[in-house]
Amino acid sequence: MTRYAAKRALERAGLRTDRAVRIHASREARANGIARVVRTCPKHGVAPFARDARGTYRCTRCSAEAVSKRRRRVKAILIEEAGGRCGICGYDRCVRALAFHHLDPETKTFGLAEGGLARSLAEARAEAVKCILLCANCHAEVEAGVTVLPRLKAGLNRPIPSLGSLPHSPVAQSVERTAVNR
Repeated sequence: MTRYAAKRALERAGLRTDRAVRIHASREARANGIARVVRTCPKHGVAPFARDARGTYRCTRCSAEAVSKRRRRVKAILIEEAGGRCGICGYDRCVRALAFHHLDPETKTFGLAEGGLARSLAEARAEAVKCILLCANCHAEVEAGVTVLPRLKAGLNRPIPSLGSLPHSPVAQSVERTAVNR
């Protein structure tokens, strides 16, 4: 039996496939201007679905997970391109503990860690060029004024790639001691 014949047989019997019911419900919801519907997601079960820019309905939890996954992937790429370690102490064990600190706040277009709109990789790269990669501890020290950025000490436009000759903060020294004692 062909698909067409099966479709006609179902119509004659007054039956519909699950997909046909879903498509019909989506068309009616769009026609009535409904932005959110409740459906069954294969991954999350019964969940809210929101209409996207194309007019199709997607599970909101699946959409949020996809955005988070993409942002983690973009951050990993940017961290790799920025040297993969803290520009002050050299920390590199957990990418979640690394953040981008703008060297000149006046040139900041957007924060790389800020929620909201997802940016393209090209836009994120353009913004990351204006930053230095710091671990959470060094970033907190720089923000508090306890540690001065290496580029500011040396009077350079970009961070110093070699960490060996830099005076370290107490936190950086403790990280070095911990690394030596392992």
